Amino acid sequence: MKIAISSFMPDINSDIDPRFGRCQYFVICDSDTEHFETVENPHCGAAGGAGVATAQFVASKGVKAVITGSVGPNAFGVLSAAGIQMYGGATGKVRDALEAFRAGRLQALQQPQMAGGMGMGRGRGAGMGRGGGGGRGMGRGMGGGRGMGGGGRR
Repeated sequence: MKIAISSFMPDINSDIDPRFGRCQYFVICDSDTEHFETVENPHCGAAGGAGVATAQFVASKGVKAVITGSVGPNAFGVLSAAGIQMYGGATGKVRDALEAFRAGRLQALQQPQMAGGMGMGRGRGAGMGRGGGGGRGMGRGMGGGRGMGGGGRR
């Protein structure tokens, strides 16, 4: 079975990259043959949709399981539809995660997850502040636009 593990470097001794869609590399291990292959994630720098594109990329490699830190909802949907089992919350070294998988110590994900602080904020500011400007722009001088001059009797 082919297992893809998200990693920072193209090496089985690398640390696991917790970001599935934006990881730099995947170490793909074939549990039957003990063969390792490293592939660069071509979607790690995508402006948007990195999770979905990465999930499709991993599926195209014939992977049947993914080990990573977290999988977002869109990537989760693509991987689930492709029949790929996901294992999240992984930390440490790629080789240790592979050993934990072989020993049955990893818990399969049943729903998407996002690590705290990853992802975009919702921008829910209320914008209720009062302006502090004096409103004295062009035409708003001392006379309020009514003129300052005498014009009185001679």
